[in-house]
Amino acid sequence: MGQIIQVRLGEYREVEHFDLHDVECDRGDYVILEVERNSEFGHVVSKTGAGCATRAESKVSGRVLRKATEGDLKQIANNRTKVQDAIDNCERKINERKLQMNIVKAEYTFDGSKILFFFLADGRVDFRNLVKDLAKVFRVRIELKQIGVRDKAKIVSGYGICGRELCCASYMKGFHTLSIKMAKEQGLPLNPSRISGVCGRIKCCMAYEFQVYKEFSRNLPAVGDKISVGEGKGKVIDVNILKRLVTVDAGEGKIIKTVFEKAGVG
Repeated sequence: MGQIIQVRLGEYREVEHFDLHDVECDRGDYVILEVERNSEFGHVVSKTGAGCATRAESKVSGRVLRKATEGDLKQIANNRTKVQDAIDNCERKINERKLQMNIVKAEYTFDGSKILFFFLADGRVDFRNLVKDLAKVFRVRIELKQIGVRDKAKIVSGYGICGRELCCASYMKGFHTLSIKMAKEQGLPLNPSRISGVCGRIKCCMAYEFQVYKEFSRNLPAVGDKISVGEGKGKVIDVNILKRLVTVDAGEGKIIKTVFEKAGVG
């Protein structure tokens, strides 16, 4: 059993595990893969230490045939030049059949035996006849894959309000679960424009410090709670989680600020 590495399959597909065997490659390199007896390409996302992962621990999707040669890279580039024509033809067929779907991206497999189309749609779409139409035009296998708005952001890329490239498009291998609770735990205003990313969903970065805020907020009162502090009783009107500073309105214009003892972080 050779070393197992993580490779993003094709241009826009998932990160999967592949047997490296004796092929020499580094993170970021393009490699040619054998997947279900077909030739695919991908780029190396990360490499595990030899012997750290086994087939039992990771689902292995195929094996690395070689690091991409100059000829391989030219073939990948040539496939890319044909993508826009494929998208144009697909969009024309979609309009002819009046289907409610929008093509986001498309890509050819390395060996050119299949074209994959990624599309957005509000619900399920019966695209069986569309597949037949496209197969007649291109004489190759056709695969249409419905994606969500987060997937679109990852594929198209862009920049967040932080000024950096979108996390999903730059380094994230997959999406993690997000919820409004993450914003609440961090004391953030529940304003969609403040906590939503360019995809319209909760920002992925809401999850990065969630556990830290959760630990730091342990034993802290919530805004609206009525509590007793050394200088009196009142209603909590503000909580600074990181400083563990609680502001209490004791009535008659009396505002009390007190620091709660830091909870243990475990």
